Amino acid sequence: MDRLLFVFLRRFIRRGSFKVTTARGTTYIFGDGSGSPVAVRFATAAAQRAVLLDPELKLGEAYMDGTFVVEQGSIADVLAILLRQERIGAPDWIWLPRLLRHLFRRLQQFNWKSRSRRNVAHHYDLDGRLYSLFLDGDQQYSCAYFESPDLSLDDAQLAKKRHLAAKLLPKPGNKVLDIGCGWGGLALYLAENTGAHVTGITLSQEQYQRAQTRALERGLTQEATFRLIDYREVEGRFDRIVSVGMFEHVGVSFYDTFFGQCAKLLADDGIALLHTIGRSSRPGITNPWIAKYIFPGGYIPALSEVLPAIERARLMVTDVEILQLHYAETLKAWRERFLAHREEVERIYDQRFVRMWEFYLACSEMAFREGDMVVFQIQMVKRKGLTPATRDYIAQEETRLRGLEARRAAPLRLAGE
Repeated sequence: MDRLLFVFLRRFIRRGSFKVTTARGTTYIFGDGSGSPVAVRFATAAAQRAVLLDPELKLGEAYMDGTFVVEQGSIADVLAILLRQERIGAPDWIWLPRLLRHLFRRLQQFNWKSRSRRNVAHHYDLDGRLYSLFLDGDQQYSCAYFESPDLSLDDAQLAKKRHLAAKLLPKPGNKVLDIGCGWGGLALYLAENTGAHVTGITLSQEQYQRAQTRALERGLTQEATFRLIDYREVEGRFDRIVSVGMFEHVGVSFYDTFFGQCAKLLADDGIALLHTIGRSSRPGITNPWIAKYIFPGGYIPALSEVLPAIERARLMVTDVEILQLHYAETLKAWRERFLAHREEVERIYDQRFVRMWEFYLACSEMAFREGDMVVFQIQMVKRKGLTPATRDYIAQEETRLRGLEARRAAPLRLAGE
């Protein structure tokens, strides 16, 4: 097995400095010696064999179990080197699990209502203390918007809400639907700064309760209401519809349902805005480790899978923006904050959970930094002429909203306070 590992890694790793110690104690060094060196060790022969045969699933599992040990650098450094390599043909034995996952990908992400609730609970109904340790003060669990490289995470998340609001152009009294509202931060921002009446929906019991509490604390219960309901069950008409970080849980088989429901709920002169992780390459499959441990039922779409569904719903796309590295920087900040509180997380859960989440945040960051993951912001309407003729209005609206934010009586709570 050592020989097979050596042959594969010598062919695959051409850049960087990558030292591997096998379970038998043999040491190999791969790459061209550039960059900061990393060193890893397999603690058991079983882990080494499993990672070699199915690396996409078993590498994360071995790290969680402590049988794949990073001795120099971090797991993020390891993943950066692995994802930075030139793409080569995978060994023949890896194609079988990939083929099976591709064949069953629609079944894996077939998210009917009850399954959607279970999938959401798996990730979002974890102990609330966990998220407070690494998110910004407003608990925005989606890509921030770094207007400048030196922006803090809290300011970048505020900039994200401002950027979305500018594209939505909500007017006082408008009815706004926030699909997948999280802990309520965007809904409360829109209610507080635009005078709109916002309905936020979620399937997470934890998020629902926290969002309601926050609306009560800020005296916005009339302007921002929250419901524990599936997007397919919402009724009524809305002047604006926004969805941030929820579409990844819809599943390809339900794209027509999702956009059909948006078209049904959106007023004839309304504006809808979708903010979702996407892939810059062609359609693919969900990483099996992520699907098993982090986001069951999740899928990251290619733009070629999203736009046809929008067209079939008879919605018109009026603006598409691609955020390239913003999520990489967001995840880096989350990972650094998470690791700064790893002892507290371990007290809530255990060491294996800490390693699982460290791997999740690291592999997600590197997928955006070195891989094909990006973020799509897609604006939609039912007819022409509902948005300004040029994109200058976005910056103008952001300036106006920034002035309104400055007059708020209470500042945002910083993360960790």
